[in-house]
Amino acid sequence: MKYFILAGEASGDLHASALIRALRAEDPEAQFAGLGGDKMAGEGCRLYVHYREMAYMGYVAVLKNLGKIRRNFQTACAALEAEKPDVLILIDYPSFNLKVADRCKRALPHTKIVYYIPPKVWAWKKWRVHHIARVADEVLGIFPFEPDFYRQYGYECTYVGNPTVDAVIGYRLSGTEHREPIIALLPGSRASEVSHCLPRMLEAARRVAREQGLRIEVAGAPGLTDEFYTPLLQADERLTRDTYHLLTCARVAVVNSGTATLEAALLGCPEVAVYHLAFPHLMGLLRPIMFRTPWFTLVNIIARKTVIQELLAYLFTADNVAAELRRILSDEAYKKDMLASYEHIRTILGDTPAAKGAAQRIVRLVRA
Repeated sequence: MKYFILAGEASGDLHASALIRALRAEDPEAQFAGLGGDKMAGEGCRLYVHYREMAYMGYVAVLKNLGKIRRNFQTACAALEAEKPDVLILIDYPSFNLKVADRCKRALPHTKIVYYIPPKVWAWKKWRVHHIARVADEVLGIFPFEPDFYRQYGYECTYVGNPTVDAVIGYRLSGTEHREPIIALLPGSRASEVSHCLPRMLEAARRVAREQGLRIEVAGAPGLTDEFYTPLLQADERLTRDTYHLLTCARVAVVNSGTATLEAALLGCPEVAVYHLAFPHLMGLLRPIMFRTPWFTLVNIIARKTVIQELLAYLFTADNVAAELRRILSDEAYKKDMLASYEHIRTILGDTPAAKGAAQRIVRLVRA
């Protein structure tokens, strides 16, 4: 069977590559094409567009790159119609993927559509649940509460496990409990995120590192070159490409909100989450209207309580980040409570292999 996969960013590329391996185990004759990154290509997927050309975040970046986004959409649709796959697999990235799914529904009515890792409609833009249900033959969620959310609207969603759990379990089993004198900085996967977040992260971390004799290490994103980071780093600050190893070694991390906050939690690294917004004070006023949950990070949403501090928008300042780093490093009871909550999150998510469960349901759907 032929599978066409749409993954518009680094995390999607990672999870898609695991899914490809699982699909090939279920369907040895499988053929893969799509939009994604190096990890998908490494698994034998023919790429039509690399996610480096797709990962635009924020209204300003999107407006500046509208022409490129349109071309990517046209390329995706043309490739899809040329490939005529048995199934189209969408991985997050909803603004783009749902439009391609609409085209697929019209142009290739016999192609099945699966949304694996659907967008977080339970947190915001809940109206998308209807669009997802309209285009997708099957929705495969990665959080245990998603089936209940979809059921409220009369739709089906299956929890197949969490791919982040799959990705970190090997590191956790082979990792060390010894923490080195390191502050880890995870500024995001997109150039715009890193440009906005890393300077403030570094300012805060440098203050605390000088006070407490710690080192600073920055996790580099797969789609960005070393040269992108070099102008921002001082001589004694290290760039690493092994994020998981960094999180198993660091005493504390500053993490740009996203999947990385969950990765840090599952790897047992105390953390503070940050997030940049173009109009921070306006977002402070709109947050109660726009978001359905009182939390923004996956760690807190899954735990249903404040496990890690969320320094978002106008709260994301060097002073606030430095203060939270000092608290984590000096308050043992506070850190102990955070780590205990991490264990509870692992229990909630379980250890079902997400890619394997998703692959089995996808193959079953196509063969039905």
